Amino acid sequence: MEMHVTLNGRGDLGGQIYRQVKAAILSGRLMPGQPLPPSRELASRLSVSRNTVTAAYDRLIDERLAQSRAGAGVFVRQAAGPSKRPHEQPPPGAVSPSPIWDRIAAPPPEFFADAPRYDLRPGIPDPRLFPYETWRRLTSQALRMSSMGTGWPIDPAGLPELRAAIARHIGVSRAVQVEPENIIVTQGTQQAMDLIGRTLLRPGDCVAIEDPGYTLVRNLFRSQGAEVRGVPLDSEGIRVSLLPDHTRIVYVTPSHHYPLGSVMSDARRHELLEWARERDAVVIEDDYDTEFRYDGRPLEPLHNHDDAGRVIYVGTFSKVMLHTLRIGFVAVPASLTAAMRTAKFLTDWHTPQPTQVAMLGFIEEGLLAKHIRRMRHEYRKRHDRIVDVLNTRFSDMLTVIPSNVGLHLAALTQPGVRDQAVAADARSRGVGILPISRFREGDSPDGLVLGYGAIAVADIDDALAALHSALRTFQNDP
Repeated sequence: MEMHVTLNGRGDLGGQIYRQVKAAILSGRLMPGQPLPPSRELASRLSVSRNTVTAAYDRLIDERLAQSRAGAGVFVRQAAGPSKRPHEQPPPGAVSPSPIWDRIAAPPPEFFADAPRYDLRPGIPDPRLFPYETWRRLTSQALRMSSMGTGWPIDPAGLPELRAAIARHIGVSRAVQVEPENIIVTQGTQQAMDLIGRTLLRPGDCVAIEDPGYTLVRNLFRSQGAEVRGVPLDSEGIRVSLLPDHTRIVYVTPSHHYPLGSVMSDARRHELLEWARERDAVVIEDDYDTEFRYDGRPLEPLHNHDDAGRVIYVGTFSKVMLHTLRIGFVAVPASLTAAMRTAKFLTDWHTPQPTQVAMLGFIEEGLLAKHIRRMRHEYRKRHDRIVDVLNTRFSDMLTVIPSNVGLHLAALTQPGVRDQAVAADARSRGVGILPISRFREGDSPDGLVLGYGAIAVADIDDALAALHSALRTFQNDP
């Protein structure tokens, strides 16, 4: 390992080396078991005698921070400590972020925590059922092509072949008719939203989002300087009559609302599109997990009713394949394609080429369609089991919101039962579940969002039994 050491002047050179290496060990920058640079090599690099470095290493060995191994060298021994004190305050005059970040909540700790024993968090597909060997083969092929100098042209919008494959895929699976040149390949839905905001929004523009709704999208647009307004829903979807007249963008999840799981009615879809046409507004249609429909006829996407170029259609493969595989797309009106392509170029130039090539192979070989069919069959069993248990054992605790699509469903708690308290109690029992109140800004009933993408059928009964105990605790409160 190459280690940075700075020497000032010509005095106490061994002491300077010793103190800097010691600080690196105690701060955790050098981990236990890591080798220190060979004394001859470090001496040459610092233009000091080898004895000077050896003396510094001997002091570290004497303090049991390092150990010498015959014929191998000197290695770090001390366990690493924290790099800084937990409550250390920034120094006076430290750089401060823009004031907007004071109004945006940090990601909840559980976003970065280990998965709970029973994972009922929404939006997480089952990683145990992903075809890793197939994906490894496709990725290896893509890397070999690049190493042989036969890589693909780098286009910020994505590989032309992949964009054409995506256009065919959504044309067949969702009847969305879009030209390949109007598709931008993104690193998931979040980047698609970021590009839309960069392309369309000016500071102070109004963005309307369903309330309750997708918190990450709300905060993203807010971070771009937009005025974000939550708009309540009813049984047919977002209440168009309550949209602010000056709205620039309306963000909706019409085919499977996040987080309630409801579906926007056909009449409400037409009302929203007419409203957008009259006010020169844009509608973002997030069609994120509608591949998993279990009963009934699917409603056509908003995009299919749009004859005025008002709808931006967003999709992702992360919810179908792996949530850690950040690849998605946005289908934009032709009038926005050039600007969106430039925004993508300025943001990160392009989505990683090997991932794009592997995704192309996954679609073209029919593997995506096969995987969706397999997962739809598996997720239906989980969906049906959860609905059955909720309807039989939780009838006096929860009111299930009907949903026959996607990777989650929602249920409302009884009046007076606070969903955040229930979710916290459930976590203490090993159940990861999200409260509906996390997704709202205005008034809406409390409830729980139950994801079933990451939990096996065999674990559902135990998970719901633990949730039942948590709910019973609060039901019995006076």
